[in-house]
Amino acid sequence: MPLPDDQPHTRTRLPVGDPGHGQPPIRQPRPLRTLLTVLVVVTLLVVAIAIANSNRGSGPSAGGAGGAGGSGGSGQGSGGRPGAAPPTAASGQLPVTTTSNGIATGFPQTEQGAQSAAANYAVALGGADMFRADGRGKILDTIADPSAAGGLRGVLDQAAGPQVLAAMGLDAHGNAPVDLTFVSRTVPIGSKTDSYGTDAAKIEVWCAGMTGLAGQNSTKPVTATWFTFTISLHWAGDWKVTDLSRQNGPVPLPADQQAATADQITGAVQQFGGFRYAR
Repeated sequence: MPLPDDQPHTRTRLPVGDPGHGQPPIRQPRPLRTLLTVLVVVTLLVVAIAIANSNRGSGPSAGGAGGAGGSGGSGQGSGGRPGAAPPTAASGQLPVTTTSNGIATGFPQTEQGAQSAAANYAVALGGADMFRADGRGKILDTIADPSAAGGLRGVLDQAAGPQVLAAMGLDAHGNAPVDLTFVSRTVPIGSKTDSYGTDAAKIEVWCAGMTGLAGQNSTKPVTATWFTFTISLHWAGDWKVTDLSRQNGPVPLPADQQAATADQITGAVQQFGGFRYAR
């Protein structure tokens, strides 16, 4: 039954968000939920970064700490794990600060010190001074054990004899022809211990080297070689050489690179200095 027009009218007020008049409900923002979401995302990112850094620290680079601890003896170089290979990363310890005749000296009486000594002695033994009698004498006076100096001198004199010098384009005194530069450099790639005791050690040093005559019209161009020195050492207040030998290799595959010109090699030898080495 319809109500008469003179009846009082009643208004109905719909609450906010009530789906009246066919409109979708309006969702009110919730600041607390948004804040919690942001905090969770940030926390997950921090945890992920921490895990990544932890895994990186436990990789091969962290093995340097084991190398530093291995200075007390050969058994410590493996990090305490039976059958594990010794770390090949550098220990991070600074090289020695003393020299004699330009060669590093004063190494510690440790396995690490023996490896450092062998690496630096390899540089001297593969340098240009070894092809001159006076330079060879200074090197032997610095690195050789007094009890073995005579035998080593005979071996090295033979290795740099007149026939060898002539084959390298040098005169009988180890001098290069006029306008040419004789190049002989050795760079240790790594070292390892064959045997170690507090008084004696036998160390292998894997090296890259370059030898030849740099300059225009050279008939003996500078070439690269790979070889390994095996150096026996005796402790006599410092590590001193008692015996040594050299073997070819290991040799990696050559890179597809253009060789430098004679002038570039000459400039590089004159401008780039060498280093001291420490295990």
